[in-house]
Amino acid sequence: MTLDEYNGFCASLPHTTHVVQWGGAHVWKVGGKVFAIAGWSDGDGLAVTFKVSEMAFDILKEQPGLRPAPYLASRGMKWIQRQNGETMDDQGLRDYIGESHRLIAVKLTKATRRQLGFPA
Repeated sequence: MTLDEYNGFCASLPHTTHVVQWGGAHVWKVGGKVFAIAGWSDGDGLAVTFKVSEMAFDILKEQPGLRPAPYLASRGMKWIQRQNGETMDDQGLRDYIGESHRLIAVKLTKATRRQLGFPA
């Protein structure tokens, strides 16, 4: 996945905003809360970081090309970073980014969800 493809996909999700921060990372938010980050790569490719369920975290953290997200997972948060497509292809990454968006959106306050037009 290229940076343009990543940004295009995240922009297609409901009620998202984009900012470049933290040393050039492309950060996508819903209701002011981060759901995906592209950047922070140790290699040449695009590294993408996203929130996952506890079960997905336990499975994905052991897969080649994936790792617990630097900074976030070390603080007990269930975030994974895809470093390359060895285990997770681009469609799988889109699926997980979409799920990350959903996981963050459902935790927004009722007032914020109502303001954004999400179901109560």
